[in-house]
Amino acid sequence: MDDAAVRTLARQAGIAVQWTDYTGVQHRVSLDTIRHVLATLGLPCGNAGDLSHSRRLLGETQVPPLVTATSGKPTKLYVPAAHDSPRARITLEDGSVRDVTMRATAGGLILPAIETTGYHSLEFGPTRLTLAVAPPRCTMIQDISPGERIAGLAVQTYGLRDPGDCGIGDMAGVAALADAAGALGVDALGLSPAHAPFTAPDGHYSPYSPSSRLFYDPMLANVASIFEKARVRRARTAPLGMLTTRDQEASSLIDWRRSAAAKMAVFQSLFDDLLATELAPGTTTALATAFAGFRAKGGVALKRHCLFEVLLRAQLRVDPRAWNWRDWPSRWRDPDTAAVKSFAEDNRREVLFHTFLQWVADSSFAETQQHAKDAGMRIGLIADLAVGANPSGSDAWAGAQDILGGLQVGAPPDLFSPSGQNWGLTTFSPRALRAGGFGPFIAMLRSCMQHAGGARIDHAMGLLRLWVIPTGAEPSDGAYLAYPVDDLFRLITLESQRHGAIVIGEDLGTVPRGFRERLGRAGIYGMRVLWFERDEEGFTAPAGWPAAAAAMTSTHDLPTVAGWWVGHDLHLRHHCGQLADLAREDATRSLDRKTLWRAFRAAKVGVGSVPTKDEGRRVVDAAVKFIAATPSQLALLPLEDALAREDQPNLPGTINAHPNWRRRYPGDASALLDPPDVRRRIEALAQRGVP
Repeated sequence: MDDAAVRTLARQAGIAVQWTDYTGVQHRVSLDTIRHVLATLGLPCGNAGDLSHSRRLLGETQVPPLVTATSGKPTKLYVPAAHDSPRARITLEDGSVRDVTMRATAGGLILPAIETTGYHSLEFGPTRLTLAVAPPRCTMIQDISPGERIAGLAVQTYGLRDPGDCGIGDMAGVAALADAAGALGVDALGLSPAHAPFTAPDGHYSPYSPSSRLFYDPMLANVASIFEKARVRRARTAPLGMLTTRDQEASSLIDWRRSAAAKMAVFQSLFDDLLATELAPGTTTALATAFAGFRAKGGVALKRHCLFEVLLRAQLRVDPRAWNWRDWPSRWRDPDTAAVKSFAEDNRREVLFHTFLQWVADSSFAETQQHAKDAGMRIGLIADLAVGANPSGSDAWAGAQDILGGLQVGAPPDLFSPSGQNWGLTTFSPRALRAGGFGPFIAMLRSCMQHAGGARIDHAMGLLRLWVIPTGAEPSDGAYLAYPVDDLFRLITLESQRHGAIVIGEDLGTVPRGFRERLGRAGIYGMRVLWFERDEEGFTAPAGWPAAAAAMTSTHDLPTVAGWWVGHDLHLRHHCGQLADLAREDATRSLDRKTLWRAFRAAKVGVGSVPTKDEGRRVVDAAVKFIAATPSQLALLPLEDALAREDQPNLPGTINAHPNWRRRYPGDASALLDPPDVRRRIEALAQRGVP
């Protein structure tokens, strides 16, 4: 086998055969990794025949089912054989038709500029495709509130408290917080991911490892968004029996298993009641009509997700270890088999129950977004889009042909993770995206933006390239895989415009050169976090922060301001085995405290001598004013910092050593912002005007 030929094939397929680490040292990707990634992409290279076949596949010029374009700019179509000035017909999304003449060039055709954005139909000769014409950039704050900046709070939804939530915060708490925050001038609530997890309890509750990115987490649903108070009250008391929820609601940490079981009992009671009344044969009510409409709109994707949830529970009853559908008997691995279809018929009621869960969740998010706007928020909810999904989940089962089945997503070794990271997630195959007209990607964007005024894209660098790791390999044994970034950016800008939603791209970590500039041109806000904004003099002054960014004190994966100041994060990491030399880190932090306070004093947001460790609230106050003083069009404050909390929601690299994704905020959501010091921070952040 010609190793050089394998590496050449890899480069043609978008696989980087070498990479540079954070110290500047170059590494060569192993041939085993390259072969594995190629095979996952449907490009085998095990022998000379495989190589020849894979080269032909990459060399074929086929007209894709969807082509992206930018409004007002000509578009090149790569077609097998160009014709001399062929005529083409474009049917715009509104039904109007126009005829155009394309110009033949080497390797393709040039389509004249189309001004109208949308998903149009293009026909020329025997070819018909979708032409997705995108605006030059996303909807931005200047489009919503010209000349002003936006202030928001970043919130862990599950951590909010509202009476009757069974110990897991939901959209009722978000609505209550929106009322309080809107009254103080806050315009956005950035929520933790609301993607659908496994409803069968598996002991892992990270919102960034969902079963599906197309549907919602039912645990976040507010049943009062659909059902009247008396009905909800009956459901919360009648079925629980042994499932006492008072202690769960009062706890500072979520017991996911117990609380989820309690919530599921409430849902089941309401569903049974609905079946016996509104959904009874011969009955037609507004609720029944709304539920039927939701089912019809959800189509095949909704049916498959709900069917997967029921099928998974059935498999677990047979074998408690059967979490991965790839290990199931072959008749259950494909949603189109006769066995699966027969199972769906035999379990119609259970499948309908999971459809009901999605209906309640969808209604909750729609109502809460409207509630936030009614509370005076100009943006409302900002939804969080995870970088991938669990390879054992419903997205992977229902769309196995669309994903990187034998690969997992992560990050190469860096200063913070010397061994690299494997996030245990899978995502779309770039070849499958192109071949399928980007359908799954578009559906995911729409699901994220449908009931929100904004979207945050986790690990936005994945739009350009992703570090992919063969299943079972070490994180360091991965490779960078390229994605069709221009197409993905155009689709994001188009969906942003259609939903009127701003877009934030999480651009922290190893950022490819020029990527942040590309985000800026697309109107996607980057993220700037206090801990990382440094220069040769120390912490970067507010004036040095970019305008097209979300300015933040911290994130869910990083220490809070109060926690950083007292060194709580260092002691926590040392306790979890992530820091070998605590004394050295403490000494460095002591110097950093002085440097940070010097920056605060220079910015005139902090006065007096360096605060002691017991004066963390002074530091939090100054940090909030510091990010509010930046020119960034969006200032996004974690609720933990608004409350001056020391604990962070998640400690990366831990599973059971730290209560990740379990902490609850103190007090009901409606009253969280009432304390005078919290109100002062929010008001300092939310001063409207030109940034």
